[in-house]
Amino acid sequence: MPTLHWIGKEKVINHHMDVPYRVLEHAYGFDNGNQSTQPTNSGNKIIHGDNLEALKSLLPEYEGKIKCIYIDPPYNTGNEGWVYNDNVNDPKIKKWLGQVVGKESEDLSRHDKWLCMMYPRLKLLHKLLAEDGAIFISIDDNEQTNLKLILDEIFGKQNYISSMVWRRRTSSQMSQTNISVDHEYIVGYFKTPNNQFIGTKKDYKNYSNPDNDPRGPWTLGDLTVGMTKEQRPNQYYELIDPVSGRKFPASSKRVWTYAPDTMQEKLKENRIFFPNNDKGKPMLKRFLSELKTDINPLSSWISNDSYQIGLNSEGTKVIQNIFEHKVFDYPKPISLLELLLSQVLYPNDLVLDSFAGSGTTAHAVLNLNKQDGGNRKFILVEMEDYSETITAERVKRVINGYGSTEATGGSFDFYSLGEPMFNTEGMLNESIGIEKIREYIFYTETQTSLQSIENADNPHFLGKHNDTCYYFNYLPDAETTLDHQFLASIKSKGEQYVIYADNCLLIPQFMAKHNIIFKKIPRDITRF
Repeated sequence: MPTLHWIGKEKVINHHMDVPYRVLEHAYGFDNGNQSTQPTNSGNKIIHGDNLEALKSLLPEYEGKIKCIYIDPPYNTGNEGWVYNDNVNDPKIKKWLGQVVGKESEDLSRHDKWLCMMYPRLKLLHKLLAEDGAIFISIDDNEQTNLKLILDEIFGKQNYISSMVWRRRTSSQMSQTNISVDHEYIVGYFKTPNNQFIGTKKDYKNYSNPDNDPRGPWTLGDLTVGMTKEQRPNQYYELIDPVSGRKFPASSKRVWTYAPDTMQEKLKENRIFFPNNDKGKPMLKRFLSELKTDINPLSSWISNDSYQIGLNSEGTKVIQNIFEHKVFDYPKPISLLELLLSQVLYPNDLVLDSFAGSGTTAHAVLNLNKQDGGNRKFILVEMEDYSETITAERVKRVINGYGSTEATGGSFDFYSLGEPMFNTEGMLNESIGIEKIREYIFYTETQTSLQSIENADNPHFLGKHNDTCYYFNYLPDAETTLDHQFLASIKSKGEQYVIYADNCLLIPQFMAKHNIIFKKIPRDITRF
């Protein structure tokens, strides 16, 4: 499989492993119009902070659990006039590149910089995506080719769905080549093979059975094909109604679908419908019972004509209606996100958008829930300062209702990125709180999130996973020891015991006999 190489790749290919793990600090909860310091625990989150670090912070709770990821990253157009700075020379990106790539970053082209920025983020998104999940990425011609190659590398070429084409505008726009680019791409991948879109149920309102055909309800389909008489001379003939004797000549530009012998078979099978007036034309009876599937597939061409999907101008109008003035250029239309999400999300699934922008993804989720009573969840990450004044504010107004648009209802919690798990000396950062440390330890051991449980075990018990009991014997103000006294306090039974402490006084033979694994704090705590 061809792979893409660029300046700085070797520095970022595993950079997601070096990103510091930071805790999420709860700022406030918003519940159906009421804001307070108390968390809503709704599962909906809006996070302000660098999305690379935010994605790392989501791993303990959400690795392998996100059903759908949609992102609309910078297109790398070089346009610095947008509210969302669509330019890899953004000061934040330049600072990050200097830290990660080093002096090489001074020689990077804008495409190298964009790839260095995207690669570690896509690696973390891959970890977060569920096995039956899908990722959609909006992009245009500036980076579509490069994006496809790195997605093949990270998600697997065999999991590629399609590069769907979305028509974003109808008006012409002059370019240097005199070609008006009116489209963008939505590149899609599944996490694993053999997944499929939900599709849309076919509408059967046109099927009926007026002649009581024993084969059941039927509808009419075209009996001609777009070929000329020169291309298909054997399909250019007169079709005769066996009952009335009327003759129906083929068109010289659209001949009959079948040759004469096959057409006679269709007549004997009562599959040809003849009109009872001179203005109609013969049609083919298509039976509901013979449909191979009752699902309409999603087309790779997404436009207003095919799906009633709006243009960028629709997204702009919605934002203006919400805020009563212009605050964001060219946000995606809600209808586009609703279409994509409806293809992969069931009513209780979770979607993540780590380039949240104006919050269109959350708006679409709230709309879908209002339509069918579902309980879909969203997580948004936005690094820019408008995460509160635009992203979160939009979600609040959608929940409450705006203008003549009814309220959707709903809740979310707003977070910021807090302190790192480890300080510069590699020691545990005690200021983040023991509960955050416990969650981190359990995740690094089991790759599952720590559940709050009622247990009669000692207070250092974390939980049980795959018949292994985990203990984090830690006190901020004193050293802890794994000894026989600590073992006597253990109540849970398991085939194996993993116990963290500052010191251990048990002899190796005893620990091997009783399947006890000692891990020293902080030396043996995994960094991921």
